[in-house]
Parts: sequence; C-alpha cells; structure tokens
Amino acid sequence: MSRSSIFVCQHCGASSPKWMGRCAECGAWNSLVEERTTGTSSKGNTRGSSAYAVASSVQQLSELSLAESRRQSCGIGELDRVLGGGLVEGAAILLGGEPGIGKSTLLLQAAAGLAQGQPVLYVTGEESAAQVALRAQRLDLLQSPMEVLAENHLESIESVLAQKKPKILLVDSIQTLFTDTLQSAPGSVAQVRETAARLVRHAKGNAMVLWLVGHVTKEGSIAGPRVLEHMVDTVLYFEGEAGSPYRIVRAIKNRFGAANELGVFAMEERGLLEVRNPSGLFLRQHPQPVPGSVVLATQEGSRSLLVEVQALVTPSPLANPRRVAMGFDPNRLSLLLAILHRHCGSFLFDQDVFVNIAGGMRVLEPAADLAVALAILSAFRNQALPEGLVTFGELGLAGELRPVAHTAGRLRESEKLGFRRAIAPWSEQLGRSNELALHPAQSLSDAVSLAFSS
Repeated sequence: MSRSSIFVCQHCGASSPKWMGRCAECGAWNSLVEERTTGTSSKGNTRGSSAYAVASSVQQLSELSLAESRRQSCGIGELDRVLGGGLVEGAAILLGGEPGIGKSTLLLQAAAGLAQGQPVLYVTGEESAAQVALRAQRLDLLQSPMEVLAENHLESIESVLAQKKPKILLVDSIQTLFTDTLQSAPGSVAQVRETAARLVRHAKGNAMVLWLVGHVTKEGSIAGPRVLEHMVDTVLYFEGEAGSPYRIVRAIKNRFGAANELGVFAMEERGLLEVRNPSGLFLRQHPQPVPGSVVLATQEGSRSLLVEVQALVTPSPLANPRRVAMGFDPNRLSLLLAILHRHCGSFLFDQDVFVNIAGGMRVLEPAADLAVALAILSAFRNQALPEGLVTFGELGLAGELRPVAHTAGRLRESEKLGFRRAIAPWSEQLGRSNELALHPAQSLSDAVSLAFSS
C-alpha cells in the first residue's frame, strides 16, 4: 500500500495532482486543500473501490418485475405532501437548511412517527445522546421506540447497521461523518462525498430509507460537492424568515414525486406543527383596500396558494432609483417596469420601486407578473384595487397576457377563500365559475382597464 496526496477544491470537488492558487474548474481562489489517500493498485484505483464492486446480471427490460412501490407515511401530513405522498423503500433524502431553523426537530418528529412497528436508527454526529433526549423530552417523544446512536465514525456506523438492520436511518449531519479510508478532516469535500456514497449504496442494497441532514453555506446552497445532490433521490430545503415562527419545506428535486412541492409548518414549544391552510397565513386582511396590495393565486407543486403582493412606489432622490424585490426575482422586476413604461405609459424612471411577497413567501413563477404589475400601478397611482379581487398571468414583452398552468386549481382556491372576482389570461380552456366572476384579458392594457374600472 502507498499513500498519495491530491488537492481537492472545497467548492466544486475538482481534484488536481498539485496545488494551484485558483481552481481550474470553478475558478475559486485558494480553495484547493491537500488530502491524503491510500492507493491500492498501480492503475489508479484508490480508497479500495474494488471492495464495493458487486456482480450484477444483465436483464431484459420486459422481464423486470414491477414491484409495487408502497408509500409509507411519516405521520406528518405536510412532510408526506412534499415527499410525494410518503416514503419509498430504498429512497435517499437530503434535508438542508440554515443553522437553528429546525432540521433536527423535524427529523426527530419524523423518526418518532416512523418508529411505530419498524426499527428506526437515529445517528447524531453533532449532539450527544443526552442532548437528543432533552429535545425528545421537550417534544414529548421520550416513549418512542426508536434507537439513538451518537457516532461520527462511518465504519462504526456500518457495523451497527449490519447488526441492527434498521428500515429507517437518519443521519444528523452528513458533514460530521468521516471514514478511515481518507485522511482529510470531517466536512471536507472528499469525506462528504465518500461517506454519503457508501450510505446511499447501503440504503439501495438493503431497501432502507436514508435521511441525511446537510449544512447550508452562506450562499444558500448545501455545503459539500454538488454531486451530493445528484447522489440522493430527494432534496428538501428548510426555509424560514428570521424572527418568524413559520417554516417552509420545499422539494427541489424528487424522483418519486413532484418537484417544487411545498409544506408549511409553525415552530412552537411542542415542535413543528402543520399549517393546514397556508393561504390564510400568507394573506393579510386589511380593514379596507389599500393602494399597492394585490392578491396573487400562485402554484407550488400540486398546491394552489393565495399570497399578497405588496408594492411601494415613491419619488427617488437618487440619480439611479432603487429597485428592491423581496420574495420575487429582481431581474423580473426590471423587466416588468420596462413593460409598464412601454405599454401603459407609466414613467417610473425617477421613482424608487419596492416589491414584497407578504409572509416571507418566495414566488418565482412567471404567473406572478400580472399581480406584481398591478400592485406597482396601484401604488404609483395611489389607487386601491377593488376588494375581493384575485389575479394571475404571465406578461410578454409585447404586452400580451399569456396563459399559465393549473388555472382551475387557482380559481378553486380563490373560490374557497371567498374571492368574488378574478382577472386571468384568456384561453379556450378557461372555464366558468358559479361564485367567481371571471374577467379574461388578452393584454396588459385590458387587465389594467378591468382592475381599475370599479
């Protein structure tokens, strides 16, 4: 056996045989760190990769058995929704979020719900077993039959897995694990990649559900190599505004369900509680209509939500007026201001424009264009839109209003919450509603006329 050194970029995971000041792959400066590996052959195989090789046989596609994929509930309805209806055997799930947002709390609650009738192992590499017990006591989960292991040595964890054979494995967090086959420190790119790959391989081979908790960098992405997100089947992001008790779990990737699915929770002393009616959370009822406020019917995965779009337009003392967007794409805001200038004659070049999605919600779909444009016009004209109005639609550069998907679901959610009027893009598939007055529009000017006509 021989030891060799490579230099691995801590941003992208690219390796180099010698140190360089700048990574040749991603361009990051001073990101290459030396890592020592153990060689096993002269052909370049390292880390004992032959030990993981498994003989497989070639099969015809038509001869493969279609085993029924049975969904298993976590006992948390909002989490089941984000996962696409529940857990699938052999699935690997990565949960990322900022420190202190509630990842460990959610994972412990899910583990307690899954431990009824099957072996569940909770591996903690950041806390001691006593600290986990304190959290379980606060959440009233001490009587749960799940097992807890405080360990960050991968080989030790693998020996426990071989002995206990759990059906659910939860690891908090993947950045704390390390393996003896690598000499680098825990949390390095090589350690995260190797430990995650071995755990995922074990989960796939033993029909075990694997949960991994991942740290989030200051840029908002999961720490470690980008390949970590490609290894797993599902990637969930835990989001929340500072000072707000509400939390959002968003599916970024899901091989067993719809991506961009959304689950809403409220953080309380008893842990994370489900929010059954998120639209009521994101809507702020004003005593009377106010300028700059428009209700948008948006779509997150399979869920239709109503959110309030707020805008503030004020004369700017600056040579370059400010354009600030919270919960909305700033580049999209600049595009909408140009469309308003060209097709509505609204001269906003000397105005500061602020747009906010109330409740800490992020809306990135183009269907929010019309609501944002009407909110800006309402604030600029200091004229409130009629009460009980909801709207959605994508704006084109020529000022046309383009149809969007899930129109029926958006209208049903609006009806359920008591809205009486809706301005939507015209299309042949636009149906009728008994309780909601539909006003189809083909262009931005048509929508503005309908919105400000009463």
